[in-house]
Amino acid sequence: MRSYTLTDLSDRDLLRDLAALVSQDRATTAALLAHIAETDARRLYLPAGYPSMYEYCVAELRLSEQAALKRIRAGRTARQFPAIFAALAEGRLHLSTVVLLTPYLTPDNADELLGAAAHRTKSEIERLIAQRFPRPDLPDRLQAIAPPPSLTSPTEQLSPGTVEAIAATGQLALGTVETLALTNQLSPGTLASQLPKVTQLSPERFALQVTIDQSTHDKLRYVQALLSHRIPSGDLAAVLDRALDTLIGQLERQKFAATDRPRMGRRRRAAGKRHVPARVKRAVWERDQGQCTFIGATGQRCSARRFLEYDHAHPVARGGEASVAGIRLRCRAHNEEGSSRFGAVWMS
Repeated sequence: MRSYTLTDLSDRDLLRDLAALVSQDRATTAALLAHIAETDARRLYLPAGYPSMYEYCVAELRLSEQAALKRIRAGRTARQFPAIFAALAEGRLHLSTVVLLTPYLTPDNADELLGAAAHRTKSEIERLIAQRFPRPDLPDRLQAIAPPPSLTSPTEQLSPGTVEAIAATGQLALGTVETLALTNQLSPGTLASQLPKVTQLSPERFALQVTIDQSTHDKLRYVQALLSHRIPSGDLAAVLDRALDTLIGQLERQKFAATDRPRMGRRRRAAGKRHVPARVKRAVWERDQGQCTFIGATGQRCSARRFLEYDHAHPVARGGEASVAGIRLRCRAHNEEGSSRFGAVWMS
């Protein structure tokens, strides 16, 4: 029986095995999609007693609803454009890429579009799609939203036009209609998950969809009123932009003592050796560009911009100083990791 306790593996062996398993998983995923697509095309779920490939994947193969939807859609697309199978197996594309590109792939653009999407992240694919297939801005709208409709079973029937009616009432998020259109081919009435709340529509244009409570609604209306002389239209995008400018300024002052008028006079005596002066915080934040400075053995810098902390490059107990040269930005995980796992020898 395979053991899933890997504490006896060395770091080198663990990373080697992990890379091998990822490569194996890619090949397995491509093969799985090919089998799902062929089974779907032959409609072998019917003699097995299932009304759709979706039901077969969920009930017989025990895939989750989302895993089934994604793999069926990707499998159908890959069967239409076979180059996708090799790209998945080799790691040039991932499942999310295939699903995102599916509505836009045609025999004329498939080779070029798949090549442009190679080795890109999901957010980069969304940006690529927005650039090549821009969509119009969403109309500004603020309205109460009813609770999402609940289906009594995954196979509950939706009558013709129900999808459009639900979308019109605002009960489903942007993009769910397209998802329902897919699921209607798989299992009648099956609801898939909503698209991301921030969706790129075209270059430099994004759609933001969020549900707010009464208190936030009241604050928003009040801010619109306070800004009525500067933003007479009450445009939500303009109000949000102005509010974020104000919040960013406040948070930057709190986080790294940002100011347009730094004090140039006599410095106040530090409260302790670990105290980091405001001028040092400002300089370090600007130098490190608000990003964790940890760099791995392969040269990959940590991309974290959240939970950042000012860290002494050399421990205070060993003479480390709170100077621009002696302070760096580290995310909480790398700050704690450096102290706990690697110990004093590594830190020095």
